[in-house]
Amino acid sequence: MTTIIDSPILHLKDYGQSVWMDNLSRDLLVSGELVQLIDSRDVHGITSNPAIFEKAIAGNEIYDQDIEAGVRAGQSVEQIYESLVFDDIRQACDLLRPIYDASDKLDGYVSLEVPPDLAHDAETTLAEARRYAAAIDRPNLMIKIPGTPEGLQAVEQTIRDGINVNVTLLFSIQSYIDTAWAYIRGLEGRLADGHDISAMASVASFFLSRIDSKVDDALDQLAAADASKREQIAGLKGKVAIANAKLAYQEYKKIIQSERWQTLVANGAKVQRLLWASTSTKNPAYSDVMYVDELIGPDTVNTLPPDTIEACADHCDVSSRIETDVDQAYAVINALPTVGLDLDSVMDELLTEGIDKFIQPFEKLMDSLVTKVKQLSPA
Repeated sequence: MTTIIDSPILHLKDYGQSVWMDNLSRDLLVSGELVQLIDSRDVHGITSNPAIFEKAIAGNEIYDQDIEAGVRAGQSVEQIYESLVFDDIRQACDLLRPIYDASDKLDGYVSLEVPPDLAHDAETTLAEARRYAAAIDRPNLMIKIPGTPEGLQAVEQTIRDGINVNVTLLFSIQSYIDTAWAYIRGLEGRLADGHDISAMASVASFFLSRIDSKVDDALDQLAAADASKREQIAGLKGKVAIANAKLAYQEYKKIIQSERWQTLVANGAKVQRLLWASTSTKNPAYSDVMYVDELIGPDTVNTLPPDTIEACADHCDVSSRIETDVDQAYAVINALPTVGLDLDSVMDELLTEGIDKFIQPFEKLMDSLVTKVKQLSPA
């Protein structure tokens, strides 16, 4: 039995925010650590991605027995990879199922991403989403799909099919708006098909720290080129990601007030919550919980890596701030063109880089599995 000690992270729910963890490995499942985190840190969901699984599986002997079984069964490397990952996802879903049931299907989800190299292939993304959902066969599974134009085509149909979706790699406000309407169209289609929509859930994963890292570097270059703007530029550093997120939340409020959304609510629809992702602070000059403290508010999720979970448990300053300083947030975003920064171009670059940051570890993991399969194969 885990002893529960009061800490700031346990009070995020008081303001309508759920804590999910951006991490999953078999070690967490087998050791009981995930159960402890559910109890002591109020972890109500899990997100995963190819980078997380690469770190979890590569060089970890805990998977060797299953890899060896796959080799004996004549499975391909891709089949072995899926058997390892799907098993971890199922176990995590089962551990979180009581939260899913108790929260009326609001929380308790585990997210699994389709192969990252499909980000611009709507048809194959949809096919993989359907296949993953059928193979894992858990109601609290969320399929992660990148928020590219092609990805959003797949999102709409996936929702219509009755599969929960975590739309990932959202950077720009417009990409979030497009995501929200893809969810709405999916629900409308499902309703038109005569199906219940009250059990459907989705989150829109809006990335944070990567934005500040990219923007701050660009601002430094602009400051070096124009001394007259250095003071103004200095005042913008470390502020863009949070400002961007606060403005996205304002768009969320507009969308849920729309007539189309209200019609869906009357039929039992649940909101697509904004999920704050990439929440580990990259710059040591900034607070290690800045992407938690500044974005607490209703109908949101914050998915935190383990280190940030512990930092928040220790010293988060918990209060509802998602709608504070909104005018200042607009001022920050509006100031960027005046110093020569094109935020839309930065967001496009971040999306391209984000896809690549998932493709690379996926390929690295597959390479490491090839090596391990050879090592474990009978001579």
